[in-house]
Amino acid sequence: MAIDVTALAAKLAASSGIAAKADIGPVAAGLGLGGQPVAVGDDCAALPDGDGYLLFAIEGFINEFVAADPWFAGWCGVMVNISDVVAMGGRPVAVVDAVWANGEVNASPVLEGMRAAAAAYGVPIVGGHTNIRTDRHQLSVAILGRAKKLLTSFDAKPGDILLAAVDHRGRYREPFNNWEAATDAPPGRLRGDLEIMAGIAEAELAFAAKDISQGGIPGTAIMLAECSGVGIDIDLTAIPLPESVALERWLSTFPSYGYLLSVAPANLEAVLKTFTARGIVAAAIGTVNAGSEVAISADGNRAVIRDHARVPLLGLGPAAADERREREDAA
Repeated sequence: MAIDVTALAAKLAASSGIAAKADIGPVAAGLGLGGQPVAVGDDCAALPDGDGYLLFAIEGFINEFVAADPWFAGWCGVMVNISDVVAMGGRPVAVVDAVWANGEVNASPVLEGMRAAAAAYGVPIVGGHTNIRTDRHQLSVAILGRAKKLLTSFDAKPGDILLAAVDHRGRYREPFNNWEAATDAPPGRLRGDLEIMAGIAEAELAFAAKDISQGGIPGTAIMLAECSGVGIDIDLTAIPLPESVALERWLSTFPSYGYLLSVAPANLEAVLKTFTARGIVAAAIGTVNAGSEVAISADGNRAVIRDHARVPLLGLGPAAADERREREDAA
């Protein structure tokens, strides 16, 4: 079936998953973030520490998601934080949480989900904050990790290959676009899979990566491209799909294990084999180019989703950093 690339690009450009990422830039500016040893805009804050880095991240969850599927929200609180650490070539150390609920009974499913994920991944919950005397069901979880060498959003280079690695051994957690491939997976396999990205970083097989989040593959590619000051072309026909999953939905999917990597051609086969040896589906799905357009193509047709130089999404790329430095110097 032919893909209407132009219509699909327009739909992706207007998607809520991508639009939500535009909130990051103004908040970062409002906090006065900048001048960090490692650029702001990555999956974790990375703090140089001896011969490596401390990684620090936090995730908050939409109230409707917590109310609709509280056990899975608790699981995701641990899982997505782990994914942020892993995306940067790190290993998770421990998590803390903040849980709000109307009574102990309503808090229990969230807490049980977090405990189950912590046990499966082998990452302890070591504390947090609790309010179970409120009518608001809310959850946020923070994580500490450590990396010997970093994978960042700021090191994709023209001439690299865009690689996607996603665990297809799962299903949708309806009605959301969450691809859930972890809750019934063997804990030993989950823990082993966490080591893949750290191994790639430490072997210097890649220097740039990002975990696939609510913006799906295209939204994550836009963030990676903007932070690195490059363009990315995605070949829709090269994206592996799980059985019976439509391309359009897969492009908006938030997988439980999914990463984009920018890889030099000489290292492509080694990186692919690192994933496929563990049953993770990995494929070259595009190219990293000079420029600022993030586009999709199929059957000779190409359409731009976003030109981040013209319309920034995060406002945290190299051009934005230069502008901030100029303002600071002028002040």
